[in-house]
Amino acid sequence: MVQPRRRVKAIGGPDFADLFAALPVAVLVVDGTGCIVFANAECETLLNLSERAMLGHPLVSVMTPPSQPNARDNHGLAAFDTEIALKRGGKIRVDYIETRVADHPGWHTITLHHAATSRRMGHSADRAAAARAAIGAAAMLAHEIKNPLSGIRGAAQLLSNGKGAEELTTLITTEVDRIAALIDRMQDFTDTRPLKLAPENIYPLLGHARRVALAGFARHVTIEERFDPSLPTVQLDRDAILQVVLNLLKNASEATSEQADARITLATAYRHGMAVAPAPGKPRQRLPIEICVSDNGPGPPADIAEHLFDPFISGKPEGQGLGLALVDKLVRDMGGIIQFAREGAPPMTVFRILLPRGDA
Repeated sequence: MVQPRRRVKAIGGPDFADLFAALPVAVLVVDGTGCIVFANAECETLLNLSERAMLGHPLVSVMTPPSQPNARDNHGLAAFDTEIALKRGGKIRVDYIETRVADHPGWHTITLHHAATSRRMGHSADRAAAARAAIGAAAMLAHEIKNPLSGIRGAAQLLSNGKGAEELTTLITTEVDRIAALIDRMQDFTDTRPLKLAPENIYPLLGHARRVALAGFARHVTIEERFDPSLPTVQLDRDAILQVVLNLLKNASEATSEQADARITLATAYRHGMAVAPAPGKPRQRLPIEICVSDNGPGPPADIAEHLFDPFISGKPEGQGLGLALVDKLVRDMGGIIQFAREGAPPMTVFRILLPRGDA
């Protein structure tokens, strides 16, 4: 049986494993026989596979390394923006860098930079700018339209007292109410007041959201719970996280409405070493608390998958594209990030929220 921790420490000293664990990129260490002897938390997240399931197994049993003739030399291999097939199903697009370990013949370190994630993180500033533009547009619409709507509705009600006009005025009233409801949603998006953040136990909040969903819009779905029982408190706003989770559960229930075996998974995990920069030039912040909402629906159309969190982008014919934009705003206001992915075999739609610890 391979003893990965002992051998990895022997390469670089007593803090070798801790150093790799803290790196913000996915790292694998492969020994001279081609077997995996170390995988950090970022690698577990990227490959959707635990380190325990990888240790002692050949690299090729986990994924298919890139094959580029004449690219690999004594120092290793670098393949940028390349597609890697995962043996458990699915593919990821990464920058793959394989480096030889000095004084250990045949040993390599492999770093995997998730290209899709990099693009999302690179676009986070653009997404925030788009959100700010949408806030301005929504505020203007709310000011310019909502007050006149009340007068229009009053006029329609007066007209309903006349003969032959009831059907028409009912239609006017219904449409005015629909537009007012849309503007109310846009006003939610314009709220720039700081959230009331505090350390909270996440489980009562997730349990409440699950019960609300099962009692209403998710009656047709099985909602599984996969919780890490040792999760510490989370820095969050109670109302905001409930709104975020309920929105994601509602989207998931709608996405699985035509599935015979409709299934949603609500999961939590602790990700050691997870840290991100909230914006270019900003220091990295630790975001180890993970909350995932996954479903076995077909996922969004490919042409909008990279823009799901942009305002006014929707895969639903009747959608306004404000729900996920508001989710993104609330998560960012709590100091976290949200990511979208299609993972696993068969593929699942996964929305992954990363938040700071409450005792950090």
